[in-house]
Amino acid sequence: MHNFEYHCPTEIIFGVGAEENVAEKIFKYGGSRVMILYGGGSAIRSGLVPKIEKFLTARGLEIKILGGVKPNPRLSFARRAVREAIDAKINFVLAVGGGSVIDTAKAVALGAANPQVDIWEHWLNKIRLEKSLPVGAVLTIAAAGSETSDSAVLTDEDSGLKRGSITPRPVFAIMNPEFALTVPHYPMICGIADIIMHTLERYFSKIEGNEFTDMVAESLIKNVMEQSKNLLKNPQDLHAMSEIMWCGSVSHTGFTGLGRDRDFSAHKLGHELSGRYDVAHGASLTTVWASWARTVYTVKPERFANFAEKIFGITNGTIDQRANAGIDAMENYFRELGTPTNFSELGIGVQSDDELNFLANMVTSNGTKKVATFQPLDKDLVLKIYRKANR
Repeated sequence: MHNFEYHCPTEIIFGVGAEENVAEKIFKYGGSRVMILYGGGSAIRSGLVPKIEKFLTARGLEIKILGGVKPNPRLSFARRAVREAIDAKINFVLAVGGGSVIDTAKAVALGAANPQVDIWEHWLNKIRLEKSLPVGAVLTIAAAGSETSDSAVLTDEDSGLKRGSITPRPVFAIMNPEFALTVPHYPMICGIADIIMHTLERYFSKIEGNEFTDMVAESLIKNVMEQSKNLLKNPQDLHAMSEIMWCGSVSHTGFTGLGRDRDFSAHKLGHELSGRYDVAHGASLTTVWASWARTVYTVKPERFANFAEKIFGITNGTIDQRANAGIDAMENYFRELGTPTNFSELGIGVQSDDELNFLANMVTSNGTKKVATFQPLDKDLVLKIYRKANR
């Protein structure tokens, strides 16, 4: 194993009925005046928000409820929530929902604890905020893993920029897989794709010698793929959903990439698609992944060949042939899942070269920086990947 540091302080309360512990956990982490954030979809359909409200008021907690968080969480909403949290003297932020709600809660917690700073300064990496209110999460969708991660993403509607930044992890995550069964089909499959992508983005590294980390990553990917097939056959399969939900959290704690660097190439390219066209995050990732893989696999073809063998049992052919067969197999899985693998399938259509150039400039800050680690991507390489996906 290579050197690493690992700390994931989030307390997990997992299983049917887990939400009944929410007031107790808020008290444990010092909360008394709570802002509840939610989106409006699964949190409402499941009846979860009124249930959480009842649990908290019954224990004497003061609450302020604010709904309306959208997918690809908006900076303007987060700023508004920060102002309301400050005015209400909130000392705990509770997210009831998925990754977008939890990411927004992290932003509100940072903003309310640092009222003199505009939160976007943190997301632009102009200032590093260390002080934050505690955040708790009641998860409603298996997807982003924000309930255990140390990062959050916001989109500035005015500039079209979608940026991620380091944040404190939630102090607790309540995870009842029953609630995830209320999620509509398309968000569900996009969430599943996001879980897999969080591990793929850590798996493809030039650093060797982390066998246990590899085994964890490979097992997680295979389990999610298998359970997703079960869920597609039976959308009410609680066991399949519980497996996927837990994998989603583990996938983004960093545990599946210990001893390696984080590449996150597809996220860099996908963020610009979801920020500009307001498409689902998971869908933006599967749109570009195979195009990225075919562009960079020659950097370390044996890594891709190993992936093909461990995930799909592909052992015939040369290293290059096995590597490409594994990329094809992963792309085919995403199609079978129902997520897009090119621009047309994403629903944005074939784009002009001027538009691709704009996207590449957004990724690389007008060609002034490279992104990712497996193969650092300059503007020319980003354009090459976008062009492959532009069909």
